[in-house]
Amino acid sequence: MPGAVAPVRDALSAAEDALRAAGCDTPRLDAELLIAHAMGVGRERLFIDADGGLQPAASRRAMELVRRRVAREPVAYILGKKGFRHIDLHVDRRVLIPRPETELLVELALSLPSGARVHDVGTGSGAVALALKHERPDLVVSASDASSDAVEVARANAAALGLDVRVSAAVGLPAGEFDMVLANLPYVREDEWRSLAPEITRYEPREALLSGEDGLDAIRALVAQAPAGTLLALEHAPARAADVRGLLRDAQTHLDLAGRERVTVGRVP
Repeated sequence: MPGAVAPVRDALSAAEDALRAAGCDTPRLDAELLIAHAMGVGRERLFIDADGGLQPAASRRAMELVRRRVAREPVAYILGKKGFRHIDLHVDRRVLIPRPETELLVELALSLPSGARVHDVGTGSGAVALALKHERPDLVVSASDASSDAVEVARANAAALGLDVRVSAAVGLPAGEFDMVLANLPYVREDEWRSLAPEITRYEPREALLSGEDGLDAIRALVAQAPAGTLLALEHAPARAADVRGLLRDAQTHLDLAGRERVTVGRVP
């Protein structure tokens, strides 16, 4: 890393080089996010103040943040936050980092009638439930997770955002009547684990990702538990779309932004 009085642009270049050498996919973006965070400014200030000197305290903070990213710790965990649709969520190693493809679950629920009751199973950070409540405050939204740590994170996010979403600890679907149940459950096959990026295998909670030999154990369990006729929206691996449709009736699979079969909506037989 550069010295304490080196220009910001030099600090960015050095960080970018270190992150690229470490195998990070987006070294320039990561460097900008980490150094801006260390300086306590928005990314736009890096370009405005590119010739300014990086102060000693900020330089030390930046060095530590870059060191963590070189070890392939996800940027979201380093910063302690992740944007999801129109909200910012606190995230740490107790929960998965919300992915863009999961926004499809929210989009599919936006067309529900006013006052509809929606439950988010396996809520993690609360991303899906909280984003939906933020965009559709008229809906009655609740959420649950089998992990008490995840429930703690989701409740804290709900409180920070001022959103009325009840979050409970439960394995599978809690008792209640729901017009739609959303679920981003674990769906990684056990034999896929070693092929995943270090950001995932070293840092994200394994139990929130793995789901048996074919990646469908958690989805099958939810379908078996939910009352007949329950409307489910299930996120899954694209390769498992046909299998998930086979578990439901009147099932339809929706594509994510990359054109992959990502969420299947149907009713429990």
